[in-house]
Amino acid sequence: MPRAIFVNLPVADVAKATAFYEAIGFEKNPTFCNEQASAMVWSDSIYVMLLDHAFYRTFTNKEIIEARTHSGALLALSFDSRAEVDAITEAAIAAGGTEMHDPEDLGFMYSRAFDDLDGHGWGPFTMDMAAATATQAQPAEA
Repeated sequence: MPRAIFVNLPVADVAKATAFYEAIGFEKNPTFCNEQASAMVWSDSIYVMLLDHAFYRTFTNKEIIEARTHSGALLALSFDSRAEVDAITEAAIAAGGTEMHDPEDLGFMYSRAFDDLDGHGWGPFTMDMAAATATQAQPAEA
């Protein structure tokens, strides 16, 4: 199996969370789905597992945070263009998500941010690596 990441997120309602993630471009893998969990595929190496709270608790003894008021992680997805960053953010908002802050344009990087239905934070971005490297190589102004 190639190296991959599986992000496990506790969700209040698996069906609603699944619909949200489908609305922003994830694909559901029905092989690993039931009433307790949905396997959502972003790419060949990135998967998001949406787990109801009872099932999530079988993986940890820690308290599940209330992601609407506490931050446990911020998840970033890279895109090839500003238009793609805008499209996923607008799709998230249309599907019931919340934009976390205004778009950020640093010249070499453009990003936005949204919370899903359960408050998990996502930060889609696009970056010009050559411009980022050039920016970092410039001496600081005195």
